[in-house]
Amino acid sequence: MSTIRFILQNYRWLSAGVLLTFLSSFGQTFFISVFAGEIRETFSLSHGQWGGIYTLGTTASAVAMVWAGGLTDHFRTRVLGGLVLAMLAGACLFMAWSPTAALLPLVIFCLRFCGQGMTSHIAVVSMSRWFVASRGKALSIAGLGIALGEAILPLTFVSLLLTVDWRVLWLIPVATCLAAIPLLVMLLMQERTPQSHAETDHAVGMEGRHWTRNEVLRHWLFWFMVPALLGPPAFGTAFFFQQVHFAEVKGWTHLELVALFPIYTAVVVAAMTLSGWLLDRVGTPRLIPWYQLPMVAAFTLYALSPTPGWALVGMMSMALTTGCNNTLPNAFWAEFYGTRRMGSIKAMAAAVMVLGTALGPGITGFLIDFGIGIQTQYLGVALYFAFATAMMVIGVGRARGLLIAAA
Repeated sequence: MSTIRFILQNYRWLSAGVLLTFLSSFGQTFFISVFAGEIRETFSLSHGQWGGIYTLGTTASAVAMVWAGGLTDHFRTRVLGGLVLAMLAGACLFMAWSPTAALLPLVIFCLRFCGQGMTSHIAVVSMSRWFVASRGKALSIAGLGIALGEAILPLTFVSLLLTVDWRVLWLIPVATCLAAIPLLVMLLMQERTPQSHAETDHAVGMEGRHWTRNEVLRHWLFWFMVPALLGPPAFGTAFFFQQVHFAEVKGWTHLELVALFPIYTAVVVAAMTLSGWLLDRVGTPRLIPWYQLPMVAAFTLYALSPTPGWALVGMMSMALTTGCNNTLPNAFWAEFYGTRRMGSIKAMAAAVMVLGTALGPGITGFLIDFGIGIQTQYLGVALYFAFATAMMVIGVGRARGLLIAAA
């Protein structure tokens, strides 16, 4: 089936996925960190204190995701999605109103849980469950929402910060999320739900069966994948979280740095589209062990780049992994562990991912306060991604035999 025909036949469900991933931007680090300078100044916070607050709130949201993510196995997307969007609007309003630094951990928890956690989780699980033969294509199309957010929101809001108070700007996400609720309901009036699927619609995983979340936790492959699950969210988040400080260290303006983001996003979209296409033709086992290698180059360039031009090359390298990260890991869980309990299994993986987004800002902020520069840190991050790649090569290579045996 051609991509155009696929989109036309499934535009309602694909549009819902794009909408949800775009709105998740308001709880993503690349958006929240735009206001890092204003938040730190308003509440008199050091880099370490702000990073610690972000880590605390995000870690709590990761814990909550372990339970809440499984709700996607029991409730319709339009119902659960609408509720989460209403909560996300409330979280954005909470940020606009928050009068004291003591409330910031709770504010961050609400933003991260509702936005980066549940909103994107609902979109990914819905795509993975609704589409089997075209899963990669559906995931890559739905991922365009967050790519759109990365392209337009940081540059737009950094520009608006020049003339508008940062608290007032948080009212824009409030209105956007509330306006999106009836649109989501309208798109999914004819929703495809797990309950309406026949037994044959479920795809089995290794050993020809559907795994439970507890079984996945006890399986060795999960632990080989943990470094790779943590890496992109931890250090991709850290890069965007520390964007203001990074620009200062390099001697660039913040606007010079965020002006590169649309190019980064264009490469993300290209990588996401290509990885979705390859996923449906080549399969996850052949692709996923290698997709984090560009991160080694990216963080090496961040550490050593003397000009924004070289940083752009690093961002384009990071974008290759980011684009693949929107499709390959999500398809991995379905292909290796089956789709029947996708919500609870993916919730566990999402919790690990959210934990990563908590650790990255906290670690980098603490190390900055401790006197270890961000450029030195990024050389260590490059080594981390080399290690994560080696773990995936070993683990997935060994597990492929269980998939072949199941087939």
